[in-house]
Amino acid sequence: MSATPSSLRQRGGPKTKATAPGTPTNEEHQTNGIVDTIKRAPPAISSAWDFKLALAVITVIAFITRFWGIGHPNEVVFDEVHFGKFASYYLQRTYFFDVHPPFGKLLFALMGWFVGYDGHFLFDNIGDSYIENKVPYVAFRAMPALLGALTVPTVFSIMWESGYSLPATIVAACLVLFDNAHIGQTRLILLDAVLIFAMSLSVLCYVRFYKLRHEPFGRKWWKWLLLTGVALSCVISTKYVGVFTFFSIGCAVAIDLWGLLDINRRQGALSLPEFGKHFAARAVGLIVIPFFFYLFWFQVHFAILTRSGPGDDFMTPEFQETLSDNVMTASSVTIDYYDSIAIRHKETKTYLHSHPDRYPLRYDDGRVSSQGQQVTGYPFNDTNNHWQILPANLFPDNDLTGHHVKQGDLIRLRHLITDTILLTHDVASPYYPTNQEFTTVPQEEAYGTRVNDTLFELKIEHGKDKQEFKSMSGQFKLIHFPTKVAMWTHTKALPEWAFKQAEINGNKNIQQSSNVWYVDEIPSLPPGSERLQHEPRKVKSMSFLKKYIELQRAMFYHNNALTSSHPYASFPVQWPFLLRGVSFWTHNDTKQQIYFLGNPIGWWIASSILAVFTGIIGADQLSQRRGIDALDERTRSRLYNSTGFFFLTWAAHYLPFYLMGRQLFLHHYLPAHLASALVTGALLEFIFNLDPVGFDEQAYAQALDVKGGKKKGGVNANRRSQPIREKLAQQSFLALWGAVGLVLAAVIWGWYFFLPLTYGKPGLDVAQVNARKWLGYDLHFAK
Repeated sequence: MSATPSSLRQRGGPKTKATAPGTPTNEEHQTNGIVDTIKRAPPAISSAWDFKLALAVITVIAFITRFWGIGHPNEVVFDEVHFGKFASYYLQRTYFFDVHPPFGKLLFALMGWFVGYDGHFLFDNIGDSYIENKVPYVAFRAMPALLGALTVPTVFSIMWESGYSLPATIVAACLVLFDNAHIGQTRLILLDAVLIFAMSLSVLCYVRFYKLRHEPFGRKWWKWLLLTGVALSCVISTKYVGVFTFFSIGCAVAIDLWGLLDINRRQGALSLPEFGKHFAARAVGLIVIPFFFYLFWFQVHFAILTRSGPGDDFMTPEFQETLSDNVMTASSVTIDYYDSIAIRHKETKTYLHSHPDRYPLRYDDGRVSSQGQQVTGYPFNDTNNHWQILPANLFPDNDLTGHHVKQGDLIRLRHLITDTILLTHDVASPYYPTNQEFTTVPQEEAYGTRVNDTLFELKIEHGKDKQEFKSMSGQFKLIHFPTKVAMWTHTKALPEWAFKQAEINGNKNIQQSSNVWYVDEIPSLPPGSERLQHEPRKVKSMSFLKKYIELQRAMFYHNNALTSSHPYASFPVQWPFLLRGVSFWTHNDTKQQIYFLGNPIGWWIASSILAVFTGIIGADQLSQRRGIDALDERTRSRLYNSTGFFFLTWAAHYLPFYLMGRQLFLHHYLPAHLASALVTGALLEFIFNLDPVGFDEQAYAQALDVKGGKKKGGVNANRRSQPIREKLAQQSFLALWGAVGLVLAAVIWGWYFFLPLTYGKPGLDVAQVNARKWLGYDLHFAK
């Protein structure tokens, strides 16, 4: 064979000299050498017995690590108070509200139904005993443990199907297999195991589909396209962060479609009708079908939850009328003018309240008030909460009864104890300089100089024209007629001068959902009044789409409202470096604790590899700008397309959290961590098994044609789908195996060292706890 050329190829360099007729060229020498190497390649490559054996061993270990000691602790742990409770509500068919879609919670309910559980236990407090309350908690925990165990072979299969070598495949799978965070999160009644398994399955199905891109519209092509869509639907039907998986695969699909548009593509140009078929097939398989599956789980959700429950307050009265045993609609009473009523805020449950005390002349920030009578929000029932509802124009004294209050009426509210009329005006409220102050004025002033300032329009939520106003079910907004502000309150208490009660003010954003109030009671009605007599109420129906849209709006609103602080909340910048974890459970007597934390060594290795990948891409781009090809075409294509896809998946599941204002925790990084494990395996292979020096892609392709018996210019059908591990079979993987061995040894040691914090046993003494506070983790029992 001729002398080996340099691995750095200068673009635009001198041309090679012509050879004499009949003299073998360098390319022919290289082709002959590669043919000999391919012929000597071991038959194990095609049989893949080593991959199958490794997959079996890793799968067994995954089940052991996820199921070992799953019955400990036999108490409610961390967010099991939520997702265990939701399973019980499903089994009781009691309506509840949650910010996550229903798929994952339905799986827990299904598991409970399988074992005959009736949903009697409501998981109210962390530390409540499962044994004393006879809860089949091991069955509930077995469902996420099963999916968590299956996630590991799925990661292995992604690498295998992507054509990576055995050591690269093993290291990627083991970074998930021996990760304490993945283990800890999948051994409890939590949703993340469902989310992560569906996410990894989506990536695997798409890889299988992409491998069939040269055989479009065949049975297998359609199978893997549709399976990708179903898996994507399961991701977003579990948590809305599943949209990040849609984005990851959507970017890959968009790049694939862009390549199909290329008129110079190697497989031949597609006509526009042919391209339209490709586009339509992907749109149906990856958008339309997942969306209908997503809707299906909500239909199941509504079909099961038919009884009134704790989720009623989040829904409109129209929605609540579709639930049996609903107290609000069953006890509603039509309100007449001159009734005395108690008005309550829908979200904070505070009553509209007033008392003789007045606003201070100046607030702490120096602003001046009207010094009018205080109007506040009070959390308890009290006579100072009673208001008489008056018409804009008073009725004659002999005709005061029987006039119903209706949608759109202009009304006044008279505070009974102080005999004053509610008013708002262009004076800044105590806490919000842009909102208006609420106060009251004497009746003489209310019907004199302030006659317009005391008028309010009654706007019933989703009410029809002239609809009757009812207690309990008649949720409404009180809009000030002259200034068009809505009566509003919030949770921040006023200072001592207002007895720490809530502020009431005029909100200029009248569309805000927190402007809603309802009449809690009608104190002026005597017991036994005919108006309190109710006929048996029939459950009403409501279209699926109306229920779905209403629930979606409520879910998105309350999800974005999760902004309160939490002692174990963390920031996205902390996650790749594992700077803090979350305390799940403690037991003082035995000094046992479950502290949610990843394997620090595995996380730091994966995060370092991500940085190395960006450095390699940057260096390659810079070298190309200077006319130097440091990589051959196939290696660069694989680095950008395969490893780049894994990196994109990591970025898509991580970077959007920087834009979120809600509470965030370490478990939000787990999908991104899985993607970083894929990048780690792929890049280790790249670093330790670059193409042989002087490896010529064209010569290798010609060698495959020669081996396959094709003449020059022919096409070997096997060449397109040949995995990289077979194309580089002539290499030794000794260096890669050595690197993988070192990585795995460190990762397994880190996993074992932090096991007591993951499994909650055995208990650790003070010295042992402090030995595990590597980055100042806030562990218990450290003193």
